[in-house]
Amino acid sequence: MQPSPDALTGAPCPRCGRPAPPGAGRFCPYCGRYLAALTWVAEPPPGAGPEPSEPPPPPYSGPPRYRYLPRWGFPARAWQPPGADGTPPPDPVWRARSTAASVVPVLWATAAVALLAAAAEAWRYALLLASRDGALDAATVAASDAFVDAAGTVAPILTVLAGGLLVLWSVRARQAAAELAGVRPSRSTAAVVLGWLVPGANLVVPGAVLAEVEHTALLLPAARRPRPSRLLLAWWVAWAVGGVLTVVVLLWSFRTGVQARADGVVLHAALDLLAVVTAVLTALLVTRMTRMLAPVGRARREILVSATA
Repeated sequence: MQPSPDALTGAPCPRCGRPAPPGAGRFCPYCGRYLAALTWVAEPPPGAGPEPSEPPPPPYSGPPRYRYLPRWGFPARAWQPPGADGTPPPDPVWRARSTAASVVPVLWATAAVALLAAAAEAWRYALLLASRDGALDAATVAASDAFVDAAGTVAPILTVLAGGLLVLWSVRARQAAAELAGVRPSRSTAAVVLGWLVPGANLVVPGAVLAEVEHTALLLPAARRPRPSRLLLAWWVAWAVGGVLTVVVLLWSFRTGVQARADGVVLHAALDLLAVVTAVLTALLVTRMTRMLAPVGRARREILVSATA
């Protein structure tokens, strides 16, 4: 509804403030402003009510719980630095290198424990010699027995662990060497594993397998007979002598008598020293043959040389 002109007579102008004379109409005769004040009021449409308020967030109740083990997760991929070459090395070579990285530290640990076991046996033999002239201190004998028992328990465990890793490395190194040379392995995986485990055959087959791996890694002709290196021959001799001496020590343990027990202590000490030599030679051999399969590249360095007449 609009106001009548009579109702607007005498009303002050909202712009200039002058009162409108009678008969001026709806507009101010001085500035032309509409005399009625305009007020805009926003009203909601019919049926619109107040907006519902959001409920407050619930308190923290701990990490999420799953009824079953979640099957989702990040992919199992190795981290690569930015800008690194995306082409991975050949799979058999990478597996041989990863196994060598595990077996070499175990071999060095086996050599250290075997050396301690040899020292324990030497101490026991020294006590046996000293007992011929008189009684020994109980604390000294107990310490010697504890030393021998501890070393004799840890050394076989490390030996079995190193042996299993060595067999696995030989299988992977054989596959890697065959793939690099483009030939087929002369022995199957089962034949290689049985050659390491079967008594009697394990004195000959492991050396032959490693000689074939060395021959293939050097990319020598397949028709040529493998000629083991000096390091491999030294390891082969130590390995075979260690196997024979192990059988002798086992058979000697069935003998009775004071002298037989004293001789058994000497045999155990000799076997421990031979185990040290074998473990060290094995670690060196594995490191050398792994480098033959995957040589580490050396960074090239340019040197600026100036020559004057």
